[in-house]
Amino acid sequence: MKYILDSSVGVKWALVEQDTPKARQLRDAYRASTLELLAPDIFPVEFAHAITRAQRQQRITPDEGIQLFTDVLANLPLLHESLPLLPRAYELSSSLRLGVYDCLYVALAEREQCELVTADTRLSNALQGRFPQVVNLASLP
Repeated sequence: MKYILDSSVGVKWALVEQDTPKARQLRDAYRASTLELLAPDIFPVEFAHAITRAQRQQRITPDEGIQLFTDVLANLPLLHESLPLLPRAYELSSSLRLGVYDCLYVALAEREQCELVTADTRLSNALQGRFPQVVNLASLP
């Protein structure tokens, strides 16, 4: 099985939040090579942004942030270049009024013909009905 992994799910690998156990199950299955995880090459940048935001909000310490960042870098999904995805992401962003970053994940899911797992409820709600390959992390068993 193959999934596109949204950075919102990767953040739950590191920070204890709602549905963190489900996110970590995906990570552990990926580590065990029982499923494939793919993402656009913006994944580590978005993850780093979320971790530094958690630091600024004093949810984690700078030392914890560095450790979490290092851990995720050691377990990155298979990254795909964003530039070839950008024309489709731009088209989706314009027509759906969503961020281009989010649409890069959708474009990759379309190209790879697999599901996109996201913890971003706003994104999954916006795409519901139009893109059945977008699955909210909370809905996974």
